[in-house]
Amino acid sequence: MPVESVPIRDLAFHRRLLQEYLILLKKYPILTKSVTSGILSALGNLLSQALERRKRSKNGSLTKDIDILGPARFAVYGLCVTGPLSHYFYQLLELLFPSTVPYCTLKRLLLDRLIFAPAFLLLFFFIMNILEGKKWSVFQGKVRAGYWPALKMNWKVWTPFQFININYVPVQFRVLFANLVALFWYAYLASVRK
Repeated sequence: MPVESVPIRDLAFHRRLLQEYLILLKKYPILTKSVTSGILSALGNLLSQALERRKRSKNGSLTKDIDILGPARFAVYGLCVTGPLSHYFYQLLELLFPSTVPYCTLKRLLLDRLIFAPAFLLLFFFIMNILEGKKWSVFQGKVRAGYWPALKMNWKVWTPFQFININYVPVQFRVLFANLVALFWYAYLASVRK
């Protein structure tokens, strides 16, 4: 009996995939968000390496092989840090500033941009330093050189997305929305940390 593959362009396939994701999101919200974060973070690092490799080849420089440990580190970070921490942060925003609170949209955005974003970015630098097996002095040097430029870029890039995310995206999809934006953000961060 011949077996036929389902083409990826089949809309039924996409619907089934979305339906399965929604079921997992409802049954296992933190685990689902964490796994999604891990996968998309790893893809962001692969994207960064592919872009860097392409840039080097255009400049006539030697291109290095894809670093498999890079996506692995980003996957661990997404799985263990981004997914769970983001889940609880978005829940906290709803508790602190429900939609009935005056100026809740502004308060949510300010808390995210002025408290959460700087701390989360510093945590990223710290955890990546640990996952890379680097010394404390290397961490300090990378923070001195890259933290402030990355934070300013974070404020420029993420502010409009986070305004939409924390005020208009349903809470159960906020981590996914942020992860899709982060796919490209992690590509930027990987290049800044070098």
